[in-house]
Amino acid sequence: MPSATTEVAPDSEALNQEQQRELRVYLEQGLPLSPRPYQEIAARLNTSETQVLEQIRHWQQQSLIRRLGLVVKHRQLGYCANAMVVWDIRDQDVNRIAGQLSARPEVSLCYQRPRRLPHWTYNLFCMIHGKDREAVLKQINLLTRELGLSHINKDVLFSYKAFKQQGARYSQRKQTDDRA
Repeated sequence: MPSATTEVAPDSEALNQEQQRELRVYLEQGLPLSPRPYQEIAARLNTSETQVLEQIRHWQQQSLIRRLGLVVKHRQLGYCANAMVVWDIRDQDVNRIAGQLSARPEVSLCYQRPRRLPHWTYNLFCMIHGKDREAVLKQINLLTRELGLSHINKDVLFSYKAFKQQGARYSQRKQTDDRA
């Protein structure tokens, strides 16, 4: 994330629309592994690091960017026991229980989805990553007991293969036809 202490020249020129589009694409692809990633992006855009940081700051002020984060390739780190716990929570209890689950360090993701009745009654989902399937099941049992959720219907779905993992993509890229 851009540093709040970075000075911005008062007469700094805004990025043009094409530079803004390219900056969005670069941010979506991930920051370069560099001591000065914003400077490296600026060089690609033929602009200054200050202008890149100012544009990101402007998007943050407009709430177009709320945060910059990491996409961790957990399987490459040895976390191969990945469980999605799906819960059938009463609608009036979802926010409270989601807050409790989200506060747990072992829960990396927690979100609500609509039920798909009659076959899918689950409406709250949380992800727990681990290196060992039995250890993950023990974590799930412990948090179920500690949060008093033993009476709630749930299912544990372990993943077997990852097909794709990346951050969100919002930019409209120019389509190229490789069949020429």
